[in-house]
Amino acid sequence: MLFLEKGNRSFLHDRQLGCSLAFVAGAVNVAGFLSVGSYCANMTGNVTAFAIGLQKGQAEEVVTCIALIASFFLGAMMCTFLVNGGRRRGQKAIYAYSILLEGLLLATIDVVQFFWLPPSGHHILPPLGLSFLMGLQNATVTRISGSVVRTTHVTGMITDLGIELADWVDAFRHPVDPEHHAKTVLRLRLHSKIIACFIGGGAVGAFGYSTWPRFFLMGVACVVIALALPGILANAFPAPSGQTERDTTPPSSV
Repeated sequence: MLFLEKGNRSFLHDRQLGCSLAFVAGAVNVAGFLSVGSYCANMTGNVTAFAIGLQKGQAEEVVTCIALIASFFLGAMMCTFLVNGGRRRGQKAIYAYSILLEGLLLATIDVVQFFWLPPSGHHILPPLGLSFLMGLQNATVTRISGSVVRTTHVTGMITDLGIELADWVDAFRHPVDPEHHAKTVLRLRLHSKIIACFIGGGAVGAFGYSTWPRFFLMGVACVVIALALPGILANAFPAPSGQTERDTTPPSSV
């Protein structure tokens, strides 16, 4: 799911990628909020908090929000530099390496928290790192899926879900082409499952970070690394020449 790009991708690939990384983003977003009271994956909340802090004269809140937004922005830029450089070198697994980098940096953040930061109190450095990684992840998913999938926020997905649901309902009153209707159903499933996984990841993050704050990010890092490894291995050990890289799974498998 991190090896094929745009035209070579199926709904199944987008579903697997979107659901798994949305779950990760939901968990990380909650961990960041519990750590410093700010969102690391959803920049809409930070922009709102920035405006409120500005109006109330809360300098610390304003600086925190600016730093988190800037970190997310830099993460997206880093992904673009990595992907563009990988394409120039003909590196097919560049997206998998980008997600692998996310997992390794998540583990590094956890180690820094464990060994160098006091066990009590809120610290801004881990959330800044998490925001950077969420920008990296969101840009990676956006590039590989051709802007079909987003994983670090659900606003766009809920909008898409509303559009597709309206089209689906409208098709009962005004019949449309069966192929178009089938694609609408697939997109409904895709968006609803990604939203559900983001919510599920948030619930796991709330319980997991509250119970094991010192080790939670390491567990998430292991999940992210596991997601990246198949693409890296597929690049290192390509399929026999008689097989094609293009997915042959029918759309109805979503």
